[in-house]
Amino acid sequence: MSDPPPSADAIRAMFASAISDMYQAEAPQYRAMKALVAEVNGRCLANDPQLKQRLLESGEFERLDVERHGAIRVGTAEELSTLRRLFAIMGMAPVGYYDLSIAGIPVHSTAFRPIGESAMRASPFRIFCSLLRPDLIPDAQAGEIAAKVLARRDIFTPRCRRLIDIFETRSFNDEEAREFVVEAGKTFRWSGQATVSSAIYQRLHSTHPLLADIVCFKGPHINHLTLHALDIDAVHAAMSAHGMNPKAIIEGPPRRRCPILLRQTSFKARAEPVEFIEEDGRRATGAHAARFGEIEQRGAALTASGRALYDRLLAEAQTEVALATDGANAHAFNEALTRRFAAFPDDDETLRREKLAFSRYSPVAEAGAGETASRPSIDDLLQRGALRAEPILYEDFLPVSAAGIFRSNLGDQRAEQFIERADRRAFEAALGAPVLDEFALYQEAELRSLATSLESLGLDVSQPFDLEKTQ
Repeated sequence: MSDPPPSADAIRAMFASAISDMYQAEAPQYRAMKALVAEVNGRCLANDPQLKQRLLESGEFERLDVERHGAIRVGTAEELSTLRRLFAIMGMAPVGYYDLSIAGIPVHSTAFRPIGESAMRASPFRIFCSLLRPDLIPDAQAGEIAAKVLARRDIFTPRCRRLIDIFETRSFNDEEAREFVVEAGKTFRWSGQATVSSAIYQRLHSTHPLLADIVCFKGPHINHLTLHALDIDAVHAAMSAHGMNPKAIIEGPPRRRCPILLRQTSFKARAEPVEFIEEDGRRATGAHAARFGEIEQRGAALTASGRALYDRLLAEAQTEVALATDGANAHAFNEALTRRFAAFPDDDETLRREKLAFSRYSPVAEAGAGETASRPSIDDLLQRGALRAEPILYEDFLPVSAAGIFRSNLGDQRAEQFIERADRRAFEAALGAPVLDEFALYQEAELRSLATSLESLGLDVSQPFDLEKTQ
């Protein structure tokens, strides 16, 4: 009897481990940051036994030092659509559409990630992938140069392309899975050899730093990996103390008792040596800065109503104190952010009851549903202790935060242009598939957990409980 083919989760875990090893070898400061995050996380666990118990119960403790995501940038529709096929092998689907033009970044993006709680538990790794938008390049001639350079490259090895074709006809065996991880990894490694002359690099870089990063190299090198911090504020402060030159602020909501969405920060990219191919065939040395290390701390996934409130409060804070491009007024901005977010409820039950955050329900078997002559409400069951609710963890990204990270690590000092130029239809055409709606995924998880819990309590679920009416 032959062994079963390796699962998508297993292949994704192998890939994430290989990418981590590769990036630590390429970027020593990231390796140092990983050690720092582990040190801070260790202190958090030692000081809070209940936190450690929660992590053990959720299965999160074993994955604490595993990278949560990486990020790449591609230049063409063909590159993006082939990546979609590549990531599908690892059980990663495109979730969400992110318009980074809101902060003057000429890309739009999606996140290739696992779908479902069991897949996330097996391996939480995901890739935030951005596609260059030629329509937003302000210099038409620079755009033409970029198009010609991109047309000459192939970011995938021939064997990688062949393995993708093989998988789409049948599952991999163990040997093919291991070979796929190696070949796929070659797409994302750093090369210090540019594919253009120093003059072309400078022309594209002066048009937009991100344009040079996407176009001038052999492929979409990993521009950062992200670690999970149990106390992102403590790590951010420690990064400064260790001379890691972090961003001025932590992107996302302020520190809260009940975390929401996503907070993230990074150390700034360092210049790395690059070799250019001059027009006369000579080799010239230069430098390029775009790769960095990032940390994140995640909280509750917000409903559409909760997200609308979050976006409004963030916009109010940005209006009150416009963050300087060099971060000089970071303290004033953080104070404004904290003041504004005082209007956002900071306890899990209020978030659930006011339908600001999604909840995952679970039955309390020993409590039971109890004797009742009428159909109990969700609130009745929660108050009786027959049902438990906890926030669903946010697994996606925030466009303004992503843009802020991008800008600080590209050395882009221009004033931000908060002008939306979304083009989801064009992105999905390039992708070759629609992106999944993250709100729908969270709602599905909430309703599924509720139905399963009610059934476990012996309640009739033939007529689904309506969250809108029972909360």
